[in-house]
Amino acid sequence: MEHHVIIEKLCSCAKKEGLDQVVSFETKEGAKNAAEVQLSFMSNNFCGKHSFDITEVNDHFVIGMLGGGCGCGTHDKH
Repeated sequence: MEHHVIIEKLCSCAKKEGLDQVVSFETKEGAKNAAEVQLSFMSNNFCGKHSFDITEVNDHFVIGMLGGGCGCGTHDKH
């Protein structure tokens, strides 16, 4: 079974970095480790307008954007 790391919404920083929205791994542990590394990268290197977290969904790891309405154009404005 494949396990995925999924970036829920690609903000402009993620697009600029050329990040893939879905990356597959053979093991759950590999996917979890990759999600944690990706989360750290996004939190430390992006513009700082967003915060991110990881949610496990059916043995996959979804990196989601917390909050919203920053004006980046990738989600509905509040």
